Amino acid sequence: MKLQLLGPMALAREGKAVALPASKKTRALLGYLAAAGRSARRDRLCTLFWDVPDDPRGALRWSLSKLRPLVDDPAGRRLIADRDTVALDCARIDVDWARLRDVGSADVRKLDTPVLAAAAALQGVFMEGLDLPRCDSFQAWLAAMREDVRRWQLTILRELVSRPLDADEALAPARRWAALDPYDALARTALIGLLEKTGRRAEAEQQRASGIARLREADLPVPAALRGGAGAGAAEDQAAALPPQQIRFCTASDGTGLAYSAVGEGPPLVKTANWLNHLDHDWNSPVWRHWIRHFIGYRRLVRYDERGNGLSDWNAADISFEAFVDDLESVVDAAGLERFDLLGVSQGCSVSIAYAVRHPERVRKLVLYGGYAAGWRKRASPGEIEKREAMLTLTRQGWGQNNPAFRQMFTTLFFPDASAAEAEWFNELQRLSTSADTAVRLQIAFADIDVRDLLRQVTVPTLVLHARHDAVIPFMSGRSLAAGIAGAEFVQLESNNHLILEQEPAWPRAMEVIRGFLGE
Repeated sequence: MKLQLLGPMALAREGKAVALPASKKTRALLGYLAAAGRSARRDRLCTLFWDVPDDPRGALRWSLSKLRPLVDDPAGRRLIADRDTVALDCARIDVDWARLRDVGSADVRKLDTPVLAAAAALQGVFMEGLDLPRCDSFQAWLAAMREDVRRWQLTILRELVSRPLDADEALAPARRWAALDPYDALARTALIGLLEKTGRRAEAEQQRASGIARLREADLPVPAALRGGAGAGAAEDQAAALPPQQIRFCTASDGTGLAYSAVGEGPPLVKTANWLNHLDHDWNSPVWRHWIRHFIGYRRLVRYDERGNGLSDWNAADISFEAFVDDLESVVDAAGLERFDLLGVSQGCSVSIAYAVRHPERVRKLVLYGGYAAGWRKRASPGEIEKREAMLTLTRQGWGQNNPAFRQMFTTLFFPDASAAEAEWFNELQRLSTSADTAVRLQIAFADIDVRDLLRQVTVPTLVLHARHDAVIPFMSGRSLAAGIAGAEFVQLESNNHLILEQEPAWPRAMEVIRGFLGE
């Protein structure tokens, strides 16, 4: 017997369709029992499906009488009811929802591609058409179940598209991914890339236009990758010498979608994600472009967007330090890296430290720039904490506004010596890289980071660099970080900026030191 709960409900026995009761509540009861997987109390079922003024127990008995001949057979009873409880034994019923659940709730990275492909075909809204508007408790359950189904479907499709499939083979799951989450720029960008790769340029342009329209109607930023690079102007011309960047996708252990890229030749150097990364926007940015150009000159540079940032999933349920470390683990595994050098910037230093302690056999050398071992809630004075809390309030109120005044506050802190063009780029990066809500959640997570107890466990050669007048991460945080790691080399850089800009005298010195430390 097969029971279809994804899409319109359907029941089949020995391959032949079984007519379902006309009563919507009776069909909804069948779906609920199948998904529950255990006995349900009669009074609970009465509360879910029937109004109090009616005879709920009588209505329940009537519905059960309609279901029993449909699901029971000579081999045994499947609908089991006693005075107090009701259950549906699904041991001999193939329920499509259960198959999707088993795959979607597992670690999809460890599953074979054919298993994922079979699960990806299980599409449709859970118990479609069986809404019961007057039954509030049932509607709440149904909404939660539908969200679980959607999350499993997205996890499976995202992982499948990230696999090295033939482009034509990857198109179907990519189309379903974009259709299931039309406001996900990551899904739309992946689909457009596959369409262009297979020569379907007209459809690619249609998807591009549709994606831009959807994001604009929701007042969401439109990534440059979706715009086709429009508006990059002179910065794009300056970046023309950079080789093409191919963005790929993988899935973290909790199903969060991550975007990453690998560019250049040579031994791998992995840059740990930090707040305000955007793989596409950074590529043409005067804030990041010189860093990228330098490292791909002698290394294979692997970058990725942290959860909640850039082209990675903005709707991550878990925003925490452990999730950040898992993101790094997921990306290096997806990129097929066995041993590599690790570059941490800002809060990415703490993530790099935790990874290096857990996987010392995979990290050859560790470079930490502008970082800290303890977040501001752990290290700062009461006055500094009060200031940071005020910044969180401003972020909630002004982050997504077209007026960049609120974001300019962060730009001034991060880059007090920035040119007008550099400041404009960083203002735009903030709006493009994440939402106001996620920006707040990320800052709160960074505030509670504390890896001070891990410093003495770092065994790989380590270089620490910090700008003397960094207004974002205090200079002493960098000094303390280096002092806690046995044998770490510390380099002070004369700069007022959190990230060194290309025109600064400290820029060539920093790159010379890093290149020498890496043995180039």
